[in-house]
Amino acid sequence: MSNSQNFSFEYLKSIDQINADAWNTLCASDYPFLRHEFLAALEHSGSVGGKSGWQTYHLVAYQNGELVTVMPLYIKTHSYGEYVFDWAWADAYHRHNVEYYPKLLTAIPFTPASGPRLCTSENIDKPALISAIIEDIQAQTGDGRFSSWHLLFPEEEEFCAWNNTELRPRSGCQFHWFNRDYESFDNFLVNFTSRKRKNIKRERRRVAEQGIKLHTLTGEQISEKHIRDFFVFYQATYMKRGQQGYLTLDFFLQLRATMADQLVLVMAEKESQPIAAALCLRDAETLYGRYWGCLEEYECLHFEACFYQGIEFCIANGIKRFDPGAQGEHKILRGFEPVKTWSLHWIEHEGFREAIDRFLGQEKLGMAQYHTQATEMLPFKK
Repeated sequence: MSNSQNFSFEYLKSIDQINADAWNTLCASDYPFLRHEFLAALEHSGSVGGKSGWQTYHLVAYQNGELVTVMPLYIKTHSYGEYVFDWAWADAYHRHNVEYYPKLLTAIPFTPASGPRLCTSENIDKPALISAIIEDIQAQTGDGRFSSWHLLFPEEEEFCAWNNTELRPRSGCQFHWFNRDYESFDNFLVNFTSRKRKNIKRERRRVAEQGIKLHTLTGEQISEKHIRDFFVFYQATYMKRGQQGYLTLDFFLQLRATMADQLVLVMAEKESQPIAAALCLRDAETLYGRYWGCLEEYECLHFEACFYQGIEFCIANGIKRFDPGAQGEHKILRGFEPVKTWSLHWIEHEGFREAIDRFLGQEKLGMAQYHTQATEMLPFKK
């Protein structure tokens, strides 16, 4: 525990050290990935902790003895599962015989979905709080325990608040779909050029021609068997690349037990047998496409399960945005628009800080050009 500007900070080694209602009340949002239940499922299932390279270190702040702030925080001993890539930074440290790991990371493990990262009570002096948090974390990196601190995928308003500090900003690009009050999927396709519209219809028709049927399930409709079937597909997709999935079966079962109201499962069947699935989470305004798996490859099935079914779900339920996950330029031609994402970084070592600053300046120009080029590739009528 430390004190700065009337705030006292504590770093938790487990989410269980704080009451779930207290955490969720401060978060005051239905953004699913910051819910106590989601973070607890990661811990309790062994997806973080142990030898995973993710050690819980959540920051909580008190003022006059009252809990006023929570922020997810992890000690990282590698850079897997982050989706903001700093491998080149780690390699530069290694070549100069300087330790890059462990580092501190404010992020949702394995989840490149922008959202709130710093949750506070309503009447808090947020600029003073942010200044105090930076000072406290800098003290920890300054004593040699950690090389750096990284804050990934904050929502834009929060990014602006942190960006007026010593933290170094970094931009990225994802592709999201936006619901402009479409009445149906065909109504959405009206905006496409003729050739691109025909291509989407051909892809959807090709799935049906292979005898594949898709069902979208929510809440209590999702059974334990559905989750177990999905997990087989999820693991098989990773194993094709010679890897294990980051997340365990128990993690997904716990989400079903504690957050079923925010789960959306697209299940694909052929001859009444499940063959693939896509598992999403949702809040009032956004559908988040997160996890996918299949046993065999079928033409266009990934596009149908992971993109088109999600778009139809958003239209039917009045959801404003569909975030289908990181990367993937193939999304552009299917109507997913480029959006900027953000991260912020504190590098303790002065020499590396200056070098990374130069890199970020050059990368910023490249990202701006990429965003413009991606926008020009959209399939909509001019």
